[in-house]
Amino acid sequence: MTPAPWSHAAIPVIDIGGLTSAEPARRKDVAWQIHRACRDTGFFYAADHGIPQSLLEGQFAAARAFFALPEAAKMAVQFRPGAHNRGYEALRRQRLDAQAPPDLKESFMFAGETPDGPPNQWPEGLPGFRAQMEAYQGAVTSLADRLIRAVALSLDLSESYFSDGFVAVKPSIRLLHYPPQPKDAALDQLGAGAHTDWGALTLLLQDDAGGLEVCNAEGQWIAARPIPGTLVVNLGDMVRRWTNDLYQSTRHRVRSSASGRSRYACAAFYSPRRDYVVRCVPTCLPEAGPPHYAPCTTGEHMDEMVRRTYGG
Repeated sequence: MTPAPWSHAAIPVIDIGGLTSAEPARRKDVAWQIHRACRDTGFFYAADHGIPQSLLEGQFAAARAFFALPEAAKMAVQFRPGAHNRGYEALRRQRLDAQAPPDLKESFMFAGETPDGPPNQWPEGLPGFRAQMEAYQGAVTSLADRLIRAVALSLDLSESYFSDGFVAVKPSIRLLHYPPQPKDAALDQLGAGAHTDWGALTLLLQDDAGGLEVCNAEGQWIAARPIPGTLVVNLGDMVRRWTNDLYQSTRHRVRSSASGRSRYACAAFYSPRRDYVVRCVPTCLPEAGPPHYAPCTTGEHMDEMVRRTYGG
């Protein structure tokens, strides 16, 4: 069944429950809808994603508790850019839009741990915080794996085409707090400046405060309004490399609230392992000439993006 066309003025909602079906036709139907979204907007809402509501609510509760800690407690686990970006990042530390003032957000990030890799930093004085974070990470890893298989299927590839890059990989999880817009903020200072994401997939859990905006193909900023029971999914720059720009890695931004209310969100970034070579997939190769992007490893790409957004 061919899905009805959607407007570029809106972000599509896709019921992804069929990705768990044993019937290839049902998985293919969802993959076709994802194909349309990836070409048109690079964003979609994932409905029927399978993560329990209690786990989502627990994530918000843990985020509010962490960001309510005294500044000294948060700074005790601060991260330093280039040192694997694990821990707390203070307000105005990152500049996602190089032409704008620093972002009005604070965050906490952790990632999957390996025996030979860097450890995460966990705050003290928050019972159950780590357990909640790791439970959410486990659930979103399963979901991200289903989605990356669907992306492969949407490109007429084997569902397992990208699997080699994601063996034993868990998403990096970033808790985000956007305080109300301060009165002394610069005219063009946002919660998060306009940017594209760096990796393969981003899965965003957002509260009902709103503020996320997406730039569509016509250059118009459209609101990614919170829809209960869904996660916002968007593509990162690696998918553009894979597809030779067939799929969109779309600019987006966050406007902080002027109403005196904070916004909380949780982004899961799913990318291949650092030594995985990202190159144009067979079904997207141009008829003549080389692809738009030379092959590179995940690590090379990520390190360059860190240098750009943290100033060295």
